[in-house]
Amino acid sequence: MPIANNGLNTNNLLAALPKKEYEHLLPRLESVTLTLGEVLYRPAESIQYVYFPVNSMVSLLTSVEGHQALEVGMVGHEGMLGIPLALGVNISPVHALVQGTGMSMRMSAEIFKNELHQSISLQCAVYRYVYELMFQITQSAVCNRFHRVDARLARWLLMTRDRLISNQFHLTQSLLSDMLGVRRVGVTQAAGILRDRKLISYTRGEICILDSNGLEAAACHCYQIVKNIHRDTKSK
Repeated sequence: MPIANNGLNTNNLLAALPKKEYEHLLPRLESVTLTLGEVLYRPAESIQYVYFPVNSMVSLLTSVEGHQALEVGMVGHEGMLGIPLALGVNISPVHALVQGTGMSMRMSAEIFKNELHQSISLQCAVYRYVYELMFQITQSAVCNRFHRVDARLARWLLMTRDRLISNQFHLTQSLLSDMLGVRRVGVTQAAGILRDRKLISYTRGEICILDSNGLEAAACHCYQIVKNIHRDTKSK
C-alpha cells in the first residue's frame, strides 16, 4: 500500500510508492532546506542530486541570448527534479530556481540511478511524472503565446499556491517578470487588475490570495487542464 500523504510533510511521488519500497529509500534520502533564489541546476551542467520537494517550489527556466528568462515549468510536492537522469542524460537543459523556501528530500544522482534501475515501482512513479511534466511544459508554451497576462498571472499564482500549500508567498516583480516572460510594467498592470477585483493583495513583493474561487475564475483554462492531468494520472 502507498504511504499516506497529508500534503504537508511528504512528497507525493515518494508517497505513492509501496510502503516497503518507500522505507527502503528513506535511508538514502536526506532532508534539506531549499531557499528562495537558490539555483539547483544550470543548463549544460551535470546533475549531482535529485530533489523531491515537500513544501518548497522550484521553477524551470530557459532563456535565449539577449532576452530575459522564461519559466517553462514548475515543480513542487507533486514531483521531482532530476528527470533527465531517468532518461539516461546527466546534464540539465534548464535553470532550476527555487521560488518558494521550504523543505525537500534529496538523493545523490548515482544512488537514484541505481535505485531506479532496481525498482519497477519507482520507475512507474517517475515515468508517470515525466508525462505530467511534459504536459505542463507543453501547456505553458500555449498559454504564454495566446493568453492575456492577467489570466496567466492568475494561473501562475494558483499553481504556486497548490505547491507551497499556502495563500501567501513572497515574489518580486523581477521574478514574476521572468516567470511570465513579460516586462515589469506588464506584471504591474496584470497584478493591478487582480488587485482591483479584490482577488489578491500585493505589497512589496508579498502576495496574498484573498479569493481563491474568484482567482480560479480569472485564470485561463490552462490551470484546470494541468491540475486535471495530475489527478487523472494519479488515479491510474
